[in-house]
Amino acid sequence: MSTAVDLPPPPPVPVAAGAVPGAVPGAVPGAVPAPAPGPPAPTPAPHATRWQRAALAAGLLVAFWLVLHLFASVLAPFVAAAVIAYVLDPPTTYLSRVGVPRGLAALLMILAMLLALLLFILLLYPLILAQIGLLINRIPQYVQLLQGWARQVITNLQQNFGSDVVNDKLRDLVSSQAGTMLSVAVSTLTGVVTGGWAIFNVLSLAVVTPVVGFYILRDWQKVIRRVDAWLPRRYEGVIRAQAREVDRILSAWVRGQAMCCVLLALYYALALTIAGLDLGLIVGLAAGLLSFIPYVGSITGGVTAIGLALAQFPHWRGVFVVVGVLIIGQILEGYVIYPRFLGDRVELPAVWVIFALFAGAAAFGFLGVMMAVPVAATIGVLCRFWLRRYLTSQLYLDPPL
Repeated sequence: MSTAVDLPPPPPVPVAAGAVPGAVPGAVPGAVPAPAPGPPAPTPAPHATRWQRAALAAGLLVAFWLVLHLFASVLAPFVAAAVIAYVLDPPTTYLSRVGVPRGLAALLMILAMLLALLLFILLLYPLILAQIGLLINRIPQYVQLLQGWARQVITNLQQNFGSDVVNDKLRDLVSSQAGTMLSVAVSTLTGVVTGGWAIFNVLSLAVVTPVVGFYILRDWQKVIRRVDAWLPRRYEGVIRAQAREVDRILSAWVRGQAMCCVLLALYYALALTIAGLDLGLIVGLAAGLLSFIPYVGSITGGVTAIGLALAQFPHWRGVFVVVGVLIIGQILEGYVIYPRFLGDRVELPAVWVIFALFAGAAAFGFLGVMMAVPVAATIGVLCRFWLRRYLTSQLYLDPPL
């Protein structure tokens, strides 16, 4: 039984003449009804101020500097591995494009590099050790020759200018100091070689660097994409353009300079050995490998080769042959090798490279030497970018008052 009460329906609302049924009372006939109010518009996010961006950049630079200072003693194998991965990335990328998995391609590149290093050690290392031993055994002979030459020079000066200007004490002092200078130079060179091998110890050279290099090389493209995703959206185009410019300059310098150093080292080593210079192999290899420092390899190799030729050959013919080898090497370097492999693509002035290498060595030692050229290339690209911005800005274009 239902207990609900049946109520009568409500009376109909009267509609005015000409009004649209269901329209809002008081609305203008024919007008479009106003939309219902929606949710409030979101407040736009505040933009980063110039000071905030400057503080972020300064913070990153300070953090980078602190990491270098705190971990400089252990970073050398990792930086060397990064350099190896950067150099081997193009052939690895090519292999991955033709169907070889990226990991397998990276492993093949690292194994090829280790095989080349092993062949170098097996073929040239005994010869280099033999010539170093020969040099050590001849040091007393070179000291005596240098002392005799200095004594003869002082004697000639004494005959020309008189004993009042150049006396016997000065002659004895110069002849003794000449031998001391040569001994100091040899000990300094030995210390440099020993320090370099102390940095590249057996563990880091044989284990850490190849293993880290393999992992960096395998994940190189992933790392690049991850870093690219972290770029600030407002400046991502500018940052990508400058990064591509740094990569262009740095890749051209590294790969071109490596080819130049190898070719010059092979030429000088073979030519000086054929010329009859007893220590021609190590002098030629040193002159070629040091040519990545502008003028240093040529000057060091030339002075050393001529000095050894003067001490070895009893006549001037052998000395002239060595000088001819050096002159031909300079012609090949300046007109054939460097224009072919470097040319005008590398916008790294020689003075800037020399300063960067010496500044890096003074600040962080061998680690600084490895990082000098990349940092120099980055600074050069940023300076040219800021210079272009300045030349198109009102600060430069405003007319004089």
